[in-house]
Amino acid sequence: MLRYYFLLGVRNLRRNPILTALMVLTLAIGVAASVSTLTILHVMSGDPIPHKSQRLLAPLIDNAPSRGYVQGSKPGDNQMSYRDAINLSASKQGERRTAVYGVAGAIEAARPDLPVEGVNGLGVESSYFAMFETPFLYGNAWSETEDKSKAKVVVLNSVKSEKLFGKENPVGKHIRMINEDFQVVGVLNNWNPLPRYTHPIGSGSAISGVDEMFIPFSTAISLELQPNGNTTCQSDVQPGWQGFLDSECTWIQYWFETKTVADRGAVKDYLDAYMAEQRKLGRYQRQQPAQLFNVMQWMDYLEIVSNDTRLSVWLSFGFLLLCLVNTVGLLLAKFSVRAPEVGVRRALGATQGDIFRQFLMEAGVIGIAGGFAGLLLALGSLALIAQQSKDLAAVARMDWPMLALTMVLALIASLLAGLLPTWRACQVTPAIQLKSQ
Repeated sequence: MLRYYFLLGVRNLRRNPILTALMVLTLAIGVAASVSTLTILHVMSGDPIPHKSQRLLAPLIDNAPSRGYVQGSKPGDNQMSYRDAINLSASKQGERRTAVYGVAGAIEAARPDLPVEGVNGLGVESSYFAMFETPFLYGNAWSETEDKSKAKVVVLNSVKSEKLFGKENPVGKHIRMINEDFQVVGVLNNWNPLPRYTHPIGSGSAISGVDEMFIPFSTAISLELQPNGNTTCQSDVQPGWQGFLDSECTWIQYWFETKTVADRGAVKDYLDAYMAEQRKLGRYQRQQPAQLFNVMQWMDYLEIVSNDTRLSVWLSFGFLLLCLVNTVGLLLAKFSVRAPEVGVRRALGATQGDIFRQFLMEAGVIGIAGGFAGLLLALGSLALIAQQSKDLAAVARMDWPMLALTMVLALIASLLAGLLPTWRACQVTPAIQLKSQ
């Protein structure tokens, strides 16, 4: 019977193609607007590593001076100093740990036909790759021993590797980078998580930029590579690179990985004890406790998804509601002229339930058509957004869950819009309609 009502609904919609087209287009525009903004929110706010995001922890230590401090306010900066990063690495807390900071320089291609070009990347510890489960196309990460020896080794991303060496495996080969010879030990396979949760502060932004190479943190420090990103200095700094390292300038992000979620408490206890010890040495003038965030908490704290993005989603759903009101009006007009048809069906024995299912199915057919049209409009609008903004181009993409949501949203919206017109159609009195004919 439902199949019959579906075919009947399709046939009835073809009776008045102009009115049907208006309903489908109205619904499609509302669905496209809401789905487009929801898609961007979905990509930016999704858990980038759901199976272990609870075990990846970002510490936050406030080492800013006491001037201007208000009890309970946020720390002066969201990064940490070199001194703190080195101490945390020496603590052996958690199963793995790594310091992270942005680096940049010039790289010379092995091929003479390619010019010298700039390269952006990160200085990290060897555990970084296992912590964030980076996929390798060739080779592997460097070892902890190479961390300690400040080895000149590099891991490239696949795009940079192909540009420098073509399709061949470059592991073991050397490149001239930052005026030094580096040996390639690995190549990452198309890894660029969005948002860039491993390094959301610094060069680029949480949704833009690509890390083309990774070198040991200790090597970057020994080569005196200036941070390629945000650096905050709230007190005097002694001249020279060592003076910068000894200062309270914040420019490093840090991550712990614990073996279990329950181990988070042990890391927090260590941070509290560490801050108490450092205060005795004259540091940490503010009475701000250490904070510890998992991946999703860290992204929320940094407001990677802005309030403007969330507001735009609410506004788009408000627009969808307005489109539904218009669709209700069009359905009322369409169903009202079919009162004689309803009267005849009722006189021949059809129940109010039969009429309700028939007309609601017809509204569902409109929803399916509106869903397909809305999907095309949403894909077009996302493509337009991607062309207008390089930052949004990375997140203006639709995945399978959002494709399914588009169709479900359109169907639900059409059924909701059809409830009132369908109910009105069921109230037709057969005797009155038969007499009027």
